This record gives sequence, structure tokens and C-alpha cells, in this order.
Amino acid sequence: MIKLFSLKQQKKEEESAGGTKGSSKKASAAQLRIQKDINELNLPKTCEIEFSDHDDLLNFKLVICPDEGFYKAGKFVFSFKVGQGYPHDPPKVKCETMVYHPNIDLEGNVCLNILREDWKPVLTINSIIYGLQYLFLEPNPEDPLNKEAAEVLQNNRRLFEQNVQRSMRGGYIGSTYFERCLK
Repeated sequence: MIKLFSLKQQKKEEESAGGTKGSSKKASAAQLRIQKDINELNLPKTCEIEFSDHDDLLNFKLVICPDEGFYKAGKFVFSFKVGQGYPHDPPKVKCETMVYHPNIDLEGNVCLNILREDWKPVLTINSIIYGLQYLFLEPNPEDPLNKEAAEVLQNNRRLFEQNVQRSMRGGYIGSTYFERCLK
């Protein structure tokens, strides 16, 4: 018992004297994994990542600028908040750009299966980025958050395309105003 106490005391003294043992803050599992994910990123040419604080890899923004489909020439910003439970829990992803989309509601919530029930720890940030990009190439009216947009997509693709274009130029769809989001 006394030896254990003296070892603890000795370690404390080494740390306070600037010893190398334990003097650097230990990275959490989430920080280590996000570092690995970011180092291994293989971004499509339509995407870029922005870090407001380069020391904080757990919070960042993703900018997607689709080069084809309904949303071509748009610029959409997503915020990523990676919790300490990562990779066992998916990151929280929100669309900061108000968009007329069946799988993104007007509050920015995103309906992407791998962000919810189909999340697995083997999935990476790269998987999510490709999933988000795919939502802009192939909106899914079968699993909507914006039911009105999904209904228009299913029943009248031409009107849906017109609504998307109007919303990206900045304008009203029904009683909802969309800020311009063309790049």
C-alpha cells in the first residue's frame, strides 16, 4: 500500500517537474479515429472540407458543389459534429444551406440511412461524404424528410426541377423562402 502511494506521488512529482511521462494530453479514441479518417480522405472533386479550428478535428464543415443532376452548380454546406462515441456512434450532420430536397428538411436534418439505423463503426467520414453527394445526384422520394418535395418529385419531375432551380436562385416555393445557393 505504501509503495503504491509512493509510486503515485513520484509520478505526480515527475509530471509537475515537466517530465515527459503523461505531460501531453492523451487523445481520445474518437480523436484518433477521426485523425485516421481525415488522413485517408479521398474527396470527390465536388467536395471540400473546411476546419475553422485546425486543432479541433471533431467539428468541421463539408462543402458540396454538385456538377450534375438537379442540384448542378449549387453550393451546399454541411456541419459535422463528431462525438466522443465515434466510431461507435455516427457523427451529427446538418445541412446549413436551406435546400429544396426530399431527404433534407428545412431545419437541415439529413435523411441518410448510414447516419441512423445503418451506421456501423467500420464506416468512415469518407462513406458519409459519398452518401451525401449521392443524395444530390439521386434524391430518394421513398424515404423523405421533406414530404412535399418528395411528392412533387414522384408526381411531376419537371415541376420538381423547376422548384429546385427557383430555390437555388433564391426565391419562394409556396410560403418558404430559400436563400441563393448557386456557386
